[in-house]
Amino acid sequence: MAITAGQVKELREMTGAGMMDCKKALTATDGDMDKAVEFLREKGLATAQKKASRIAAEGLCRTLVSEDGKKAVVVEVNAETDFVAKNEKFQTYVADVAAQALNTNAADIEAFMEEPWALDTTKTVKEALAGQIAVIGENMNIRRFDKIVEENGFVASYIHMGGKIGVLVDVETDVVNDAVKEMAKNIAMQVAALKPLYTNRSEISEEYIAHEKEILLAQIKNDPKESQKPEKVIEGMINGRINKELKEICLLDQVYVKAEDGKQTVSKYVEEVAKAEGARINVKGFVRYETGEGIEKKQENFAEEVAKQMAGN
Repeated sequence: MAITAGQVKELREMTGAGMMDCKKALTATDGDMDKAVEFLREKGLATAQKKASRIAAEGLCRTLVSEDGKKAVVVEVNAETDFVAKNEKFQTYVADVAAQALNTNAADIEAFMEEPWALDTTKTVKEALAGQIAVIGENMNIRRFDKIVEENGFVASYIHMGGKIGVLVDVETDVVNDAVKEMAKNIAMQVAALKPLYTNRSEISEEYIAHEKEILLAQIKNDPKESQKPEKVIEGMINGRINKELKEICLLDQVYVKAEDGKQTVSKYVEEVAKAEGARINVKGFVRYETGEGIEKKQENFAEEVAKQMAGN
């Protein structure tokens, strides 16, 4: 039976569900409107869509590492409030999402959302999420995931503040023991605390360096005292400031937070552990997630919100 645009529009107005979901429901029920509504309700889509306009900027980051330590994933799942983020049901769901992501072959979040949900293969990941939204009662969103596979070593993970920050560190090494694992965890904690942008300088493009130099040169030219200095001196000043900046944004160049002398870099710390353990160690990369970063949070006056609810709005 052919489904008309009018039927889709009618069902959408009745349920608040998305157009494609409405079309799918009507197709599955041979155009029976009442059955299509039930179809959407059973999938949780009718309830979920009504909440979709709410901003979900709270939530959790979760990491999961395979038993052999060679594969790990970090996910971020958002909710509207910190209260729900602390809810055991929500935390269990995020753990299930991480388990799904650890074994997925999806290359991006869009493909991930369309694959079968491992705990109920009659549903997609998207449909299972909609079901959770209906149960928990807040808008939720599986925002992103990242996976690291390291066959010649292991992946370390760290969760900070109960899920506010999630970190993975890719460690290539020919020795995997407690000392090397502790080193990797310390580096993951460094990533969480100091928020580096790159692992090492080789990851930084020449365009980025050139752009930063242009900005520094402009700053110097706008300073009456510094602009009068010889060209070679100005060049040295720019290079010095660039190096200082790179030491702050490159993980291996950063000062190791636990350094007793306050000077040892992360790379020197890795070398120290490698020498002590007779190992070859290469910190290849990292992933750092912070819950809600980059999401514009809705600011509301709490007293006004309570007044609205009491007024029935």
